[in-house]
Amino acid sequence: MAKVAIIVLADTDTHEGLGRVVNAMEAVKEFKDAHDDVQLIFDGAGPKWIPELEKPDHRAHGLYVAVKDRISGACDFCAGAFGVKDQVVACGVKLAGEYDGHPSFKKLVSQGYQVITF
Repeated sequence: MAKVAIIVLADTDTHEGLGRVVNAMEAVKEFKDAHDDVQLIFDGAGPKWIPELEKPDHRAHGLYVAVKDRISGACDFCAGAFGVKDQVVACGVKLAGEYDGHPSFKKLVSQGYQVITF
């Protein structure tokens, strides 16, 4: 069984960013469908995607819903820095801030997770 943490750093401002978040969620879905241990984390500008993907009319909403149960958190510091902290919490996504307000990648690696960034 694989242990994978997929990190979304992409911003919402470009078509390229949409491609990255969709590819990240497709990867999460593939690992999930294989019953692997997979986590999805939104860091950097990534937390901006959460309120966007929650919108039922967003074209990636269905994929988001399919993997939402694998979201382990959004960076607490970055969600605040990008002005979406309250929206992220309202969407039911936990804020992650184990290391100076950010998710702890050392902890993930120490637990045997492979880290993939998008």
